[in-house]
Amino acid sequence: MSVTAILVLVVNAILVNNFILSRFLGICPFLGVSKKIDTALGMGFAVIFVMGVASVITYALNLLLIKANILYLQTIVFILVIASLIQLVEIVVKRFSPGLYSALGVYLPLITTNCAVLGVAIMNVSIPVSSAASGLLIAFINGISSGIGFTIAILILAGIREKLETADIPKSFQGFPITLLIASIMAMAFAAFSGFNIG
Repeated sequence: MSVTAILVLVVNAILVNNFILSRFLGICPFLGVSKKIDTALGMGFAVIFVMGVASVITYALNLLLIKANILYLQTIVFILVIASLIQLVEIVVKRFSPGLYSALGVYLPLITTNCAVLGVAIMNVSIPVSSAASGLLIAFINGISSGIGFTIAILILAGIREKLETADIPKSFQGFPITLLIASIMAMAFAAFSGFNIG
């Protein structure tokens, strides 16, 4: 795989096909954990780790499912892998960063059902590749890049929401309405990247 192809894959995953702002997957943690930058950053790192590792494991397991002719179990197997990784992340975060663990609250276990993580796993197995090794590499790069795109989007929203705490906002827009408005403007801004026709 050439360096240019890798760069195209990374830029597509981060900007052009951003899971939150272009594909609208993973909205729950995006809106729920974006009140503070440090919490959003912790969630972003957790998602990057889970997406990267889950992409490789699910790709390899998908090859086994195809070989055993039981591809109908794909979604169940993928969800079990993601749930196991989340348990690992939850144990590590709880042990080494109790403050972040309590700040993330219910949203950390919700990564298990985060459709962005499942979406990247399913998308990875549908990308045509020449060999299993290149497929694993593409899956890993796409998983990490998609996680970075998720993190960038959630950090931008968290930064804006922190600034809005001191802003004079009309009462009818305070709280969740202004958050949805900002998220929609961000989605329109990221839609401009689709004009690059990368890849």
